[in-house]
Amino acid sequence: MPPRSRLDFTTRAEECEFHRPKLIFFSGGRAIYQSECKIKSTARLAADDICSVKNTHSSPRIKHVSWGRLDVEGKTEPYKDAKLFPGGSREWNWRETATNHLPGIQPADIQELLDHGARVVVLSRGMKECLQVPPETLDFLKERQIAVHVLATADAVQLYNQLAEKEAVGGLFHTTC
Repeated sequence: MPPRSRLDFTTRAEECEFHRPKLIFFSGGRAIYQSECKIKSTARLAADDICSVKNTHSSPRIKHVSWGRLDVEGKTEPYKDAKLFPGGSREWNWRETATNHLPGIQPADIQELLDHGARVVVLSRGMKECLQVPPETLDFLKERQIAVHVLATADAVQLYNQLAEKEAVGGLFHTTC
């Protein structure tokens, strides 16, 4: 069965500006898009660092998101920043890959999602979209023909949960700025 395209052309406002997702890449039925919003301004994991869900092929759902807090299915304690992937989730420690608001999300941050079988990736830029997604990261996904959605955290959570119902989706979620 050929993959379906995933385009989202919804409009949303932020700080008196309207933004539409910008199509970055489309090939073979897969789309990559990014919000056009402007910005103002390797450690080894222990087995208990990864939270598993019942069905190892499904991605855990997000139960709640608010500033600095992400409640995830199968996890008793909330995350501040999290990696979610088919079969589980874990804390997203930016120090592992030298991630910061600038330069932004690194390909190494995403590799783990792909290693767990994600075929679609949702990247959250934070509540106020301060976290960047550099072109190298989008190129990394384009080369692997992985559809990616880059959104503000609240929108990213909503889309991620919709995709998790029927697809092997992975996501990186930043719950502050």
